[in-house]
Amino acid sequence: MGTGTLNQLLWHYAYLQVLDFLTTIAFLLNGVQEGNPVVRLAMSLSANPVSALLTVKLIAVALGVMCFCTGRVRLLSRINIGFAVLVAWNLVALIMGSVQLHN
Repeated sequence: MGTGTLNQLLWHYAYLQVLDFLTTIAFLLNGVQEGNPVVRLAMSLSANPVSALLTVKLIAVALGVMCFCTGRVRLLSRINIGFAVLVAWNLVALIMGSVQLHN
C-alpha cells in the first residue's frame, strides 16, 4: 500500500476518534456512564471529565500517528474497523434511548 492509502487511514482514524468523542459526550449528557474502564478512570481523576476525555482522545490520535509513522497499515485498518463499529453501536444506542424516552 502506498503512502496515500496510509494517509487516508490516518484521517479516517482521526475522524473516528472525533465521532467517538462526540458520542461519548452525548452519552454523558444523557446520564450514561463511560463503558471503557481506562477512560472512566481518567475521567474520575480529573476535575473536568470532558478535558480528561479529550486528553485520552489526543493520546489515541498520537498512537494512530505512531502507527502511521511506522507503516502499520494492517493494524490501523483493523483499529478503524473496530472504532467504526463502536461509533455505529453508540449511535444506535443513543437513538434507541431517545425513542424510549419519547414513548
